[in-house]
Amino acid sequence: MQLHFNLRHLEENNVRLKGEISPAALELDALDEVIHANQPLAYDLEIQRLEQSVLAQGRLSLPLDCECVRCLKPFRHDLVLEGWACHIPLEGEDMAVIVNDLVDLTPYIREDIVLALPQHPLCKPECGGLAALQKTLEPGADTVGGAKVSPWAALDKLKL
Repeated sequence: MQLHFNLRHLEENNVRLKGEISPAALELDALDEVIHANQPLAYDLEIQRLEQSVLAQGRLSLPLDCECVRCLKPFRHDLVLEGWACHIPLEGEDMAVIVNDLVDLTPYIREDIVLALPQHPLCKPECGGLAALQKTLEPGADTVGGAKVSPWAALDKLKL
């Protein structure tokens, strides 16, 4: 399922589109190893006809299931594009693909969603990573019998 609108409906009035579209329809299901779109994208858009183009504007909201790149803890990130706008030309080189008076908004929405994805998702800005998580989960985990354990200890024992 894709997100289409009919150009004929724009001849007299603007068109309002509201609903949800699956991540599979937007081809968002395999974007990144630490970002997963498992919930549908919610949209509330108004489409209006300009002279030789169309203007789509409104709100896009997509809940993302992420893994923190520092501590690997799962968390939810709500990607919201408030005031999203897209100018779609109907003539010229960059014109939209029109099939039976239908214009597909899906590629335009997908592009802006991909550009808005967090590059390095963090569960919280002050996340200390795995070392801090290990200290909070297992006090004294960096010591064995009271002696400090170095991550390089195994390499120091190598005889080359």
